[in-house]
Amino acid sequence: MDTIIIAAVFVIYLGVMVVIGMKYYNKEDDMSEYILGGRKLPPIAVAMSAQASDMSGWLLTGLPGLAYILYAGTSEAIWTAVGLALGTYLNWLFVARRLRKYTQVAGNAITLPDFFENRFRDKKHILRMVSGIFTVIFFLVYTSSQMVAGGKLFTTVFDMDYTMGMIIVAIIVLAYTALGGFTAVCWTDTIQGIIMFFALLIVPIVACVHVGGPGAVAENLAQLTDETLHFFPETTGGHIDSLLLASALGWGLGYFGQPHILVRFMAIENSEMIKTSRRMAMVWVVLTLSAAVLVGLIGKAFMPDLADGETVYMEMIDALFNPVLAGVMLIAILAATMSTASSQLLVTASSVSRDIYAILFKKEGEEKQLVWVSRVAVVAVSVIAIFLGLDPNSSIFSLVSCAWGGIGATFGPLILFSLFWKRMTLAGAIAGMIVGGVTDLLWYNLSGGVFDIYEIIPGFLFSSLAIIVFSLLTKPSKEIVEEFESVKDAEI
Repeated sequence: MDTIIIAAVFVIYLGVMVVIGMKYYNKEDDMSEYILGGRKLPPIAVAMSAQASDMSGWLLTGLPGLAYILYAGTSEAIWTAVGLALGTYLNWLFVARRLRKYTQVAGNAITLPDFFENRFRDKKHILRMVSGIFTVIFFLVYTSSQMVAGGKLFTTVFDMDYTMGMIIVAIIVLAYTALGGFTAVCWTDTIQGIIMFFALLIVPIVACVHVGGPGAVAENLAQLTDETLHFFPETTGGHIDSLLLASALGWGLGYFGQPHILVRFMAIENSEMIKTSRRMAMVWVVLTLSAAVLVGLIGKAFMPDLADGETVYMEMIDALFNPVLAGVMLIAILAATMSTASSQLLVTASSVSRDIYAILFKKEGEEKQLVWVSRVAVVAVSVIAIFLGLDPNSSIFSLVSCAWGGIGATFGPLILFSLFWKRMTLAGAIAGMIVGGVTDLLWYNLSGGVFDIYEIIPGFLFSSLAIIVFSLLTKPSKEIVEEFESVKDAEI
């Protein structure tokens, strides 16, 4: 009976998401509406959709699962959360407003590849093609991590086949993403972000009270290990683990290059609204990241013998709440998974249609055809993502780490330099993108010594170096420099 009630809550929620997609179906016949919502989003939709699509199912599975590992994992989880919070704030503070203005000044670009091409007057479409290829590679892995989270959710809650759980999540996400496009995705993300926020705050509080309060939690944890929780991650010799600390903080670098987050900045109705969105976003981020770490830590004290720490949030809900409330709380994982998967699918679809298909087959002006190519791409990417995540032992944290690092290293330096360095050239942009992406891929497959540092850090550094060197070897046109300088005073 309990399972039936939870299933009913799930069905109602999923039905609402599909209805939202259907509502916007007939309104998304051109690429500007389908990909960017016509640049008409209010501050709350921008803030909530940016953060909901950012954190993904990883926030309720991967991060608590890391914190569940006493105490090395807990320390890493804390510093990862710190890095993410800092990265979020700096991204909103420095990138959001200027990106909103610059993308409109630079030919009213509706995607990042559009912006790169317009910004550097890339008439041969090299930047669009290269960025499209890297986007597809890394976002396939990223989308796969969301399917894995969905599979684990349905397996844990309904004792369902893992693969079938992934397929169900994919079908629902496909329904409202392919139908409604960007506007539907942003409004569903807003709803899902609010659900995630309250669920993450409630679960650790209720669990802490159930265990007996903070003192009882600390006592239970002390009985599980002889170690003590250190503020900084430490090596076996008792020294600060600088590589692990740098790697955890390095997650913050990823924000500057994430297309599914940056596109929200481009879609806000007015650049002056960014400050309001930033405040909403930071409250959400700080509280949810803190709560996610506490879920893992309190969950360890509450139920210390879980085979898979990434299911701790689900197991706590099952033990603490009645079926109706459990259904609502578990929807938070589904919401986190779907909000990110839908955004990633949309970015990947735009890359396939606009940055690869349109260039190869010279279809740039055929808007309705490109919308349909995007919808087909959404389906194809979903199928491949499910295939990549077929192993039920796949680590959500590892999959997200791989994709996040790759995207951040490929696009992060390119975004920052293109927005704030007028001396940057097309040659520097191409070199930076390729060097960042390739470095990240190579570093990810190496281990031992310095190669244990999170690959986004060397990828980001080498990409930045490549941008500087190749830009200094060439020279930007007067037209590019004048456009760069005009952005500051643009009233947008």
